Amino acid sequence: MASLNQLSPPSSGSDTQAPGQQSLRRHVGLIGLMWASVGSIIGSGWLFGAKNAVVAAGPAAIISWGIGAVAIVLLALVHAELGGLFPVSGGTARYPHYAFGGLAGMSFGWFSWLQAATVAPIEVEAMIGYAGHWQFAKSFLNENGTLTTSGFIVAVLLMGLFVAVNFLGVRVLAATNSVATWLKIGVPLLTILALSITNFHGSNFTSHGFAPFGAKGVLAAISSSGIIFALLGFEQAIQISGESRNPKRDIPRAVLGSVAIGTLIYVLLQVAFIGALPVSSFLNGWDKLDFPGIEGPFAGLATLVGLGWLSYVLYFDAIVSPGGTGLIYTTSTSRISYGLSKNGYAPQLFERLDKRGVPWFGLAMSFVTGVICFLPFPSWQELVGFITSASVLMYAGAPLAFGALRRRLPERERSYKLPLGGVISPAAFVVSSLIIYWSGWHTLSRLGMAIVLGYALLGSYAAYAIRKGLPNAPRLDWRPAQWLPVYLIGLGVISWQGGFGDGTGMIPMWWDMGLVAVFALGIYYWAIQVALPSDAIEREVEDVQVVDAGGH
Repeated sequence: MASLNQLSPPSSGSDTQAPGQQSLRRHVGLIGLMWASVGSIIGSGWLFGAKNAVVAAGPAAIISWGIGAVAIVLLALVHAELGGLFPVSGGTARYPHYAFGGLAGMSFGWFSWLQAATVAPIEVEAMIGYAGHWQFAKSFLNENGTLTTSGFIVAVLLMGLFVAVNFLGVRVLAATNSVATWLKIGVPLLTILALSITNFHGSNFTSHGFAPFGAKGVLAAISSSGIIFALLGFEQAIQISGESRNPKRDIPRAVLGSVAIGTLIYVLLQVAFIGALPVSSFLNGWDKLDFPGIEGPFAGLATLVGLGWLSYVLYFDAIVSPGGTGLIYTTSTSRISYGLSKNGYAPQLFERLDKRGVPWFGLAMSFVTGVICFLPFPSWQELVGFITSASVLMYAGAPLAFGALRRRLPERERSYKLPLGGVISPAAFVVSSLIIYWSGWHTLSRLGMAIVLGYALLGSYAAYAIRKGLPNAPRLDWRPAQWLPVYLIGLGVISWQGGFGDGTGMIPMWWDMGLVAVFALGIYYWAIQVALPSDAIEREVEDVQVVDAGGH
């Protein structure tokens, strides 16, 4: 582990600076990277996901977690190679830019920022929701789940705390997150052990049938109940890879290791939750699962089965787990906006660093965005559906970039080369598209409005930068991104005519998913075929290095 104390040499495509210039500081080692990802994976999802999944799918929620885990593993494998290939801050916003040029880069950059900027407020909502156990916090939420005036003030203060810790620098952030993550791992493991030993009923898995809502319930639970949301976050190691000591070696390890830890914990939590439920709580069916008068699924369950001490531990962890995740996503938001600015889609003000190497303006804007997010969404689960769609749309860019970069830059050094990448990459894109589809038309229609807003904001700045001849003005390449509008509109039309989330149901079950899979494969191979040529990709990578070396 001695080499973790040495700075890695600058690598092609990495965030490097000329001597004497401001730069992101390489203070984070393997454990810090892995804990950034694990800390993001284990957030509010573990507090709510198990109950929401069983309400949607019954005991077959275990299958939902399995499918979700396979999907995330496929995406993580793709990201592991990309993270080692190009260890740049805000990487998920920059890979599509390298492979498909300005227009695709701007689009996926916006998807990445939208996802990251809205996770911190969802974690704040979870903290406030669980805090309803205490008398002083009961006034923070209305009956419909919206924030009261006092709740809104508390939410703003919590967002302010996330930003304040980030201003102390990445070293303090990594240390703070590491302590929080140890607690976030320990408490779920304690919960699994306590519930399984004291109150486990195998008959619960067949009561009312193992899969009372059929395949549709199993699949819908993956997106709508928070399963994918819970498992997301492995990319946080990539988002701060510009501050890694040895990114080419540590990024793949951190990504894959965090997914393994998170998946194991979530599956065991679901099994323990179902097995420990008193029969009276689901007497009228899984969709009517209820803990009358008790806030918080796991804490409520602990109280019901006589583990009062565990409920107090869980109420404490309900602050630590979402708080740690909100903290690291606040970091991620500022790094993605940093990457967007590097690529010319946002003002260069987002690249300004303070004396600790922190992109201060990006942090300030993440605070403003978080506060705005407390306004339109009435509950945690509403936000979950929206964030899941934005997240997976962001992740969908990685398999496409992977396929294009494998074909165009086959000889470029890769610290981790994914076996069977030619099979896993298109499979990951198909799975991403299916998860987006399972979110349902109700969610995707609103996501579509957010996409249009992003094009208006980033497109306006890009046009301004091009017109003024600014040094970071992007090249909006239309040809290599010709597949993108077809993909977005096509997926929207299938969702509208499908049977998930207020769709018309005109396309029958299974036929709809087959259509999405075939459509996604067509888009995948089309995108790879029209990707930028090798020399243009090299130029895009070098342009970022030139800008990075130019100071602020």
